[in-house]
Amino acid sequence: MLRALHKFPGLIAALLIIVMTLSGAVLSVLPALETVQAPAQSDPTLTVATLADRIAIAYPGVEQIRRAPSGRITAFYFDAGRPGAVVIDPATGVGVAEYEHSAFQRWMTNLHRSLFLGDAGRLTAAAGAASLLVLSISGLMLTARRVGGWRRFFSRLRRGPLMGRLHVEVARMTVAGLLLSSATALFMTASTFDLLPQSSVPVFPAEVSGQTGAAPGTMGLLRDTPVDILRELTFPYPDDPTDVFMLKTNLGEGYLDQGTGAMLVWTNAGRWQRLTETIYMLHTGQGIAWLGLILGLMALGAPFMAVTGVVLWVQARRARPRIKDNVAAGQADTILLVGSEGGSTWGFAATLHAALTLAGHKVHSAAMSQFSPDRYTQAERLIVLAATYGEGTAPGSAKGFLDRLAALPKAPDMPLAVLGFGDRQFPGFCAYAADVTRMAKEKGWEQLLPMATVDRQSPQEFARWGRDLGGALGQPLELSHSPAIPRSHTLTLISRREYGAEMQTPAAILRFATPKTKLWARLTGRGLGRFSPGDLLGIVPKGSHVPRFYSLASGRSDGFVEICVSRHPGGLCSGQLLDLAVGDSVQGFIRHNPDFRPVRGRSPVILIGAGTGIGPLAGFTRANHSGRPMHLYFGARHPDSDLFYEDDLQEWREDGRLASVTTAFSRSSTHAYVQDALRADAERLAKLIGEGAQVLVCGGRDMAAGVADALADILIPAGLTPAVLKAEGRYVEDTY
Repeated sequence: MLRALHKFPGLIAALLIIVMTLSGAVLSVLPALETVQAPAQSDPTLTVATLADRIAIAYPGVEQIRRAPSGRITAFYFDAGRPGAVVIDPATGVGVAEYEHSAFQRWMTNLHRSLFLGDAGRLTAAAGAASLLVLSISGLMLTARRVGGWRRFFSRLRRGPLMGRLHVEVARMTVAGLLLSSATALFMTASTFDLLPQSSVPVFPAEVSGQTGAAPGTMGLLRDTPVDILRELTFPYPDDPTDVFMLKTNLGEGYLDQGTGAMLVWTNAGRWQRLTETIYMLHTGQGIAWLGLILGLMALGAPFMAVTGVVLWVQARRARPRIKDNVAAGQADTILLVGSEGGSTWGFAATLHAALTLAGHKVHSAAMSQFSPDRYTQAERLIVLAATYGEGTAPGSAKGFLDRLAALPKAPDMPLAVLGFGDRQFPGFCAYAADVTRMAKEKGWEQLLPMATVDRQSPQEFARWGRDLGGALGQPLELSHSPAIPRSHTLTLISRREYGAEMQTPAAILRFATPKTKLWARLTGRGLGRFSPGDLLGIVPKGSHVPRFYSLASGRSDGFVEICVSRHPGGLCSGQLLDLAVGDSVQGFIRHNPDFRPVRGRSPVILIGAGTGIGPLAGFTRANHSGRPMHLYFGARHPDSDLFYEDDLQEWREDGRLASVTTAFSRSSTHAYVQDALRADAERLAKLIGEGAQVLVCGGRDMAAGVADALADILIPAGLTPAVLKAEGRYVEDTY
């Protein structure tokens, strides 16, 4: 519900919000310019009486004196029947420049307030402000949910695509201004249409003295009124003894007799009037130029978020397959909920949905985050397909599911089946699906099937589970799934460096030319438009439809795509890659991996890898042009056979991109592994981590486990553990 509340107003009102916020940002600059250009008032004791006398001498036909919130004083007068207006120097009462209302400002104001459409335009602008208010509030709540609560609202974002993280970061910096601007805009619109109480206006005096000719300097009220609180002083019409002076100040307004100077009527500014004026000031920046500039800068965040929001919506729509015959939740006999991070699990859901529909079931498919048992009035079963993000956390489309499940007073009256998706090479294999199953059992939820898992998007395992599901339903169910592969690009091999021959473990550093990409792909990060070291290159080998992933040792700015590959016994993809000759091509695509990379800052970085796991670590080092302290610990079999990047490591050490390099070789005379090198350097490692260093580990799963054990021992004196560092985002693994 919250995501829908945030998404649909943004999509519908995106263009309107862009127009309103951009015009508002332009208008926000004008009060500051007016303040800078206005003649300064050097005498804080200057009264309205003195100012009016000075202006009346310089301009005998003065009709009105106005003081803007910026401090600019303007006199309007008639000279020989011709009107004039000048900006006044308060020290002399003489004009310093002709006053001309800016046609550009008038045009921009009409665009901002009403889109040049009168009352209909004002209502449309109000709808835009309301949409912006809803987006701001729902965005605040979604951000708090994403980072784990309000206390962590400004914590660093480490997950998700770059476009999404930029969207949230800009929102966090600008949401306060957008909330203020949208709320005050709605208030002002309501006031314009008389939907709110109006300020009281003094009644024109019924009786006057009938005398004329009193100078402003003789009037007691004007002598007691400082110019700093003046808003407007209107002179009586010449030769009309029934007319009066009208004075408006920050404190109120009233009428003065033009013959005696006596105050005839006065009305103090009420609380409502002061509130209205304060809201106008907060919205326009009139009177607080610096606030106007800040709000203008914040307003610029709205167009950026509108554009990125639409892009994210389009990307999500493309990543999620269209599910045909998706019936309403209240009419379905089968509820299919999906927890997915990158979108692949939705493909399996579409296959299952189609098979169940073909078998005669009415199926409703939705994200796990939309779990709402009260809506499932006709449901006979609930099926959950849940991927696992990272080391056991909920994927993007499953946010809040466990909280809703925990809040249920009792389990729904329908059996449950949970299918987990993951990769067995990771320690947290299907951990989130296991958490869902455990909590459901605690709630006493009947199990339609025992929890099952699918490893590395295996169609065979998915099909076996489908047959088990069919057995539980009492009908045959065949699931034939072909995973959707992202659009691939042709990568041509331009160089290769051979390793491992002496140890009978062939490996190579393969460098491919970066294919040309369109500007839009670079801006959005689609395809090979943008990639960084640590991202993953997906290769679909011939004879298989399941992609294999290799950590990138290069970024887009390097001008090439580079990976480290070791031949695995029976390895289909690794064999094909290592058989490539220079000039040969292969099809590949990028999967971004923003969690595995050095965080921003100058704190030290400890890079730990073994074998081809050095690939992304070399990429991080190559990109370290600022000379940030990076310490590499690298393990291999033999220095004469498996020392990847040997010449590069020497060069990076000499030019400061690497602070230190420590190697360990298991098949040399030392018989040491990388974790042995860590233990030998325990004192320095403990010191670096105590100084805030981040640890990045890449390589085989067994190596990563040994590294974690070694660091656990090293960090005991400091009272730290790898688990604590992981929770802080200072210990990240990329294992295979």
